[in-house]
Amino acid sequence: MANDLEEIERAQNLLRDAIESLKEGFALYDENRCLVMYNQQYAEMNKGISHLLKPGLDWEILMRETARRGIYSDAIGNEEKWVSDRLAGGIEFIQDFELKETDGRTYLVSVHPTQLGGFVVTREDITAKKQIEVEERDGDLLIRRVLDASSAIVTMARIGDGQILYRTPAALRLFGPVKSAKEHYVSPEERADFVTQLLADGRVDDFKLDLLNADRDIFPATISSQLIDYKGEEVIVTSIIDLTVQKEADALVRQVLEAYPAAINMTNAETGEVLFATPEIEELFGPSEDSKSYYANPADRHRYLEDLREARWLKDRRMEFIDANGNKFWGADSSRLITFNGEEVIVSNTRDLTDELALSEELSKQRELLFQNEKMSALGELLAGVAHELNNPLSVVVGHSLMLKEETKDPDMMVRIDKISTAAERCAKIVKTFLAMARQQPSKIEQVDIAGVVETAADVAGYGSQSGDISITQNVPADLPLIAADADQITQVIINLIINAEQALTSSGCGNFIELSATSKPDAGMVEVTVHDNGPGIPAAIRARIFEPFFTTKEVGDGTGIGLSFCHRIILSHGGQIRLDQTDNSGTCFRIMLPTALSQKSQEDAPAKPINTSVNLKALVVDDEVEVGELNAEILRKEGFEVDFVTSGEEAINRLRSANYDIFLSDMNMPGVDGRQIYDALVTHFPKMLNRTAYITGDTMGQSSLGLLRESGLPYLEKPVSPTELRELVGKLLADQKERPDG
Repeated sequence: MANDLEEIERAQNLLRDAIESLKEGFALYDENRCLVMYNQQYAEMNKGISHLLKPGLDWEILMRETARRGIYSDAIGNEEKWVSDRLAGGIEFIQDFELKETDGRTYLVSVHPTQLGGFVVTREDITAKKQIEVEERDGDLLIRRVLDASSAIVTMARIGDGQILYRTPAALRLFGPVKSAKEHYVSPEERADFVTQLLADGRVDDFKLDLLNADRDIFPATISSQLIDYKGEEVIVTSIIDLTVQKEADALVRQVLEAYPAAINMTNAETGEVLFATPEIEELFGPSEDSKSYYANPADRHRYLEDLREARWLKDRRMEFIDANGNKFWGADSSRLITFNGEEVIVSNTRDLTDELALSEELSKQRELLFQNEKMSALGELLAGVAHELNNPLSVVVGHSLMLKEETKDPDMMVRIDKISTAAERCAKIVKTFLAMARQQPSKIEQVDIAGVVETAADVAGYGSQSGDISITQNVPADLPLIAADADQITQVIINLIINAEQALTSSGCGNFIELSATSKPDAGMVEVTVHDNGPGIPAAIRARIFEPFFTTKEVGDGTGIGLSFCHRIILSHGGQIRLDQTDNSGTCFRIMLPTALSQKSQEDAPAKPINTSVNLKALVVDDEVEVGELNAEILRKEGFEVDFVTSGEEAINRLRSANYDIFLSDMNMPGVDGRQIYDALVTHFPKMLNRTAYITGDTMGQSSLGLLRESGLPYLEKPVSPTELRELVGKLLADQKERPDG
């Protein structure tokens, strides 16, 4: 008896293990509909009532509790009817009944009656499976809708019998309502070849063949197909392109390209055969069947083709070509390498760069001109700085030497003073010429003595000469008429011509003199200035270009950087002419024609009136350079002035408040209160002093200084100042006061 019980218990344990190992939920009910046993999966799938699951639980109670708790969506709101319907039907065989719970999960439920009158319930969670089915169904529907809405010609057919499972509306319109894709093909053998290739590769792209449309007319097409798995069956999805339409499009493209104003070419990469060319290509290269004839250098095409094959496309490749008239020109070629009818074909666009290169060259010249102008500006700043630093000490040397020359009676001392004075005046002239070269302002036309201009130019050029073997001679008559010119700019032109000549003589080792001469041309109303050397001359090949902006044959860094074009512009702006005279082929000769001035002299040319010292005159001098200020004060004292000298603008304004002055001489650039602030003080507080004031300055280059001189209109002298110049300035101020007495 004990053994039988053990055997029964062992069998029950085995049954429980078997039930627990099931992936489905399992529950056994007896003939009274009471729960006998269940596995953990069954409890997991009945979470809402899992705490009620115990052996002996009545099936009806289980049904009522699930309905009451709203576990099943179709029981909500009609719980009694839902329970009654299930109890009334009794327990019978149910296979794969889908039961959907309110939490979104779906179970596949089966009920199996047992021989003892009970029943077994199994549950399988099919939520994920249902979701996949929904997604597949939605995906199929979406794909079908997209394809139905598209204009693509697509079919899906079985491999064997060719039965069409799906086709787009476009495919239906093209082929008609045939049932088999085999009816699309003209030749069964051609379809067999196509299917054989498709089975081998899994897909075929751009397979060319003839097909039959709905009217059973043959048309050329390309098809691209792929094998896919559809509901467990291998089918062919095919995309068809009707080449009839493409040929019409090609014809339209050709028509557009031929009408489009661009040089477009289509050539065989290997042979160079021209397959297509727009009229612009024929206009550029002439009618040709071989594009290899386009290239000035055949090797260029070979390298071009190698690079194109490597990169597959090139943009703006510069090469030298031959045009329709046989002339060489530079062009830019943009191209792509494509496959056309199974061959490598080059599609290219060629641009003639002749005008573009000419424009680029002109822009380059303009950039060079701008660069040269910047160099000139930098040179001007340097010269202005040097001149400004030299002005003050030179003012002292020039002033005192000239005063000593006026005062001494000793002949020996006079000779020495004369040498000092001559050297000092030469230095002053060089400084002023530096300033003339540095100025960048419009011409100030005055009556100018050409002899003085030539002498100044020769002095400056001789001062800067690096060779003592070259002589500069002057042959300028003293009785030449005055010219109408800006003396500074004409001096600058002649200096440049002298320096150019000197550099040509030095670099070539040929020639040793430069001659400056001038003659009157009364019939033309001109004075001709000639700069002639006995050097190598200018080669005939470049004579026509010497006046081009900054054209030069010199090494970088040589010369002044002014350029013959600058000389040309200056002379033209004066109403004159400059030309190269190479008639005798001996050296280089430049001839400059400048207009003479009017014969009558202006009031400005009249000699300055002497200073009237019969009355007591008082002057105020301000200069932060003590030696310069004291010199100017001493010159005025010798003219009978009572002079107050101060070294700051602030002190000068204080003196103006406390005393009256007949003359006020002011420096411009001073620390603290400068020339600008002094002028503002005169306008605001001492307006009566405006026609009694003049500036003595060493800076007429700075923008602030130039602005002040223009705005104020006050007379000024540039340092270094000679005693004569100072006397003339003061005399003019006194004369103006008599003509315009202040009230």
